[in-house]
Amino acid sequence: MKNKAVVIFSGGQDSTTCLGWALNRFNEVLAVSFKYGQKHEVELKQAKKITDRLDVEHRIIDISFFGEIVDSALTHNGDVNKKHERLKDLPASYVPNRNAMFITITHSLAQKIGADTLVTGVCQTDYSGYPDCRLEFIEAIEDALELGSEVDIDIVTPLMQLTKAKTFELAEKEDVLDLVIQYSHTCYNGDETMNEWGKGCGECPACKLRKKGYEEFSK
Repeated sequence: MKNKAVVIFSGGQDSTTCLGWALNRFNEVLAVSFKYGQKHEVELKQAKKITDRLDVEHRIIDISFFGEIVDSALTHNGDVNKKHERLKDLPASYVPNRNAMFITITHSLAQKIGADTLVTGVCQTDYSGYPDCRLEFIEAIEDALELGSEVDIDIVTPLMQLTKAKTFELAEKEDVLDLVIQYSHTCYNGDETMNEWGKGCGECPACKLRKKGYEEFSK
């Protein structure tokens, strides 16, 4: 096993799966969540419930200012089912530079605590069209941060090539499927209605993707 990993942890399906994955591969694991002005802040409550059950150290970093400077339906009034008002090829739920911000801050923390790996649940297979979820972006920011810090910290993306169905499968393999279903929160609308596939409204893009993945996984 490697030494220490920091997991970017939203409390959603993907990051919960990544947290379980990391716990089975590293001696020490720290989960880091961000309060960035998201309307679905219920995810932070669920993140704490999950880390408490896994007995994992959990830090919430407040960057609320970020929500004030970006244009996204996740931080301002807007319909998450529509296209972005400014970036017409992207969904309204896209938060400009969010992953870059999360990764950069987490990379700084990883340096401070001596972690050798940063884990994030981005995926370019079953995703909403976010450009900052692609492998080429992750490789580019890893190179840039290494160049800027002269520290070699691996950025690992266990879900990068997985469909949502395969992500459910991985959660089962890593023994966190029950936590994913019962506690993780992915819904853009912050709806806590319990469904067979987990909590959510069932109507937003995140819920539709999660539901579809669960149905494929369960066949």
